[in-house]
This record gives sequence, C-alpha cells and structure tokens, in this order.
Amino acid sequence: MTLSSRLAFGIGWLAVAGLMLSNGTLAAEGMSAGATSEAASPLVELALAYEHGEGVPTNQLKAAALYCEAARRGDAEAQYSLGWMYANGRGVARDDVVAASLLALAAEAGHPAALRALQFVGDERGRLPHCMLPDEPVVSAQEDPFADLPPDKQKIAQLVTALAPAYAVAPRLALAVIAVESNFDPKARSHKDARGLMQLIPATATRFRVRNSFDIRDNLHGGLAYLRWLLSYYRGEVALAAAAYNAGEGVVDRYHGIPPYPETRSYVQRVLILFGSNRHPYDPALAASPAFVTSK
Repeated sequence: MTLSSRLAFGIGWLAVAGLMLSNGTLAAEGMSAGATSEAASPLVELALAYEHGEGVPTNQLKAAALYCEAARRGDAEAQYSLGWMYANGRGVARDDVVAASLLALAAEAGHPAALRALQFVGDERGRLPHCMLPDEPVVSAQEDPFADLPPDKQKIAQLVTALAPAYAVAPRLALAVIAVESNFDPKARSHKDARGLMQLIPATATRFRVRNSFDIRDNLHGGLAYLRWLLSYYRGEVALAAAAYNAGEGVVDRYHGIPPYPETRSYVQRVLILFGSNRHPYDPALAASPAFVTSK
C-alpha cells in the first residue's frame, strides 16, 4: 500500500459509521492508519513497507519497531500509525491506553485524523510503549560552567547566587535553568509569551506573584519560587522538575515522567549537564507529590 493510498484509507476509515467492531477495535481487519502528508520520514516509509509487504516480507513487529523509533523522534504520522496498531492489536498486544496516548501526541502535533480517532479508544492516557520512553539522563558534571561568563552575565549570576539560597535552591541549578531558558537575557520573550531571565509565562507569574517579568529581581523571585515548588513536588528529582519547568507539571504527570517531546528531552539533558546531578534537596512539606513519584 502506498502512502497516498494509505491517506485514502485514513479518510475512509474516519468516515465509516461502523468503524468500531463488536470487540471495540478501531477498524476492520486490513484497514490502515492515514497519512498526514506525502513527505513521510524514511523510517515511516520503511515501516509502511514492512507493515504491508511492499518489496520486503510483511513483518508487523518490525513495522511497529520502526514506527516507534520515528514516533520517539516526534513524527506525528508514526505516532498515529503506531497508535492504530495498538488500538487493533496488529504487531503488538492491544492496549487502548497506549493507543490513546499515541493518538493524543499525534493530535497535539496537528495530525488531521488523530483527534477524531481518539473518541474510539477511551479517555485513559499516560502510558507509552517502552521504546518511546526517554533514555536515562546522562549527567556529565563540569568544573564550573559559569566561571567564564562575560561581565553582563556575570553580574546576573552574582545576583542569582545571592538570592537562590533564600529559596533553598542551589545557585548552580538556578543558573542552569536561566542559561537554557534565556541565555541570561532579561528581555527574552518566547513565542509562547514566556518572559525574562527565567522565562515565566503569565500564568506562572501570577501564580508566584510576579508583577513585572522583565524586572530582573522580580523574575528571579518568581522563577526560584517555582523551582523550589517543583523540587518539592517531584521529591528532589531534577530531571522531572526541569521537564515540568519546560513543559508544565501537568504534562509530566500525564506521562509519569519526562514526556516524549524532543524539545523537553533536550532541555532536561542540558540542565542536568550544567547542574551536574539529578538530585537536589527539597522540602517535603511544601507540596504533595504525585503518586508515580511517591511509589518509586
């Protein structure tokens, strides 16, 4: 089956009123997930070939593995196709929770059919196939990555070093977050309207009583307060706190860990390398932690 014919299948699949079988599967035997575009990644093209036996022997297991690697890299078509395989038990054991999680990722990325497909796999989410879980963060401590900052950034670093202990946050962790968030630019503003040194979005600024996110001290007070709260909430796990700082604690909680977003995984790695550890002291009384953290 070619990628273009796969698109036709996807459109037809969503239009069929009898889409669900009596056992709850998403589609009839042999029907396939839809494509988002003709420009599929090489991994997705190869997965399609193995899924449908185009020039190679049909191998559903290999197709699922290839889709999973592409999905791990953020390919929405692969996330959708693998979600379809989990929803139907094709090449993998059927798992509606995994299917819903994958389809939700594809929908977030703008896949045209994923949102419609979600209604057929239930609302429970938060579990991904093992192959999509992020690798254990690699921590490579440096002597002092902030020792040779230029004068303007060094002045900010000195202020951070003075303020951070009042929030029980290691200055080096605060500096790591600032370096990755804004590269020490107090006027930085992202496309998501995150502002200032520690890139506070308006909701976070309001939550931590920040009046002016472009004011250096005000921004630092809000960002340090948020870091302190995240460290308590995730019981001192820096990787989870950093992931939540980047993507939001709701996303981390939904995936029970670092979400499979390339941007967030890269963000966490950079913070850990600059900080040099995945553990940080925390105040357990400040926030109740989620069940997936307390059960570890």
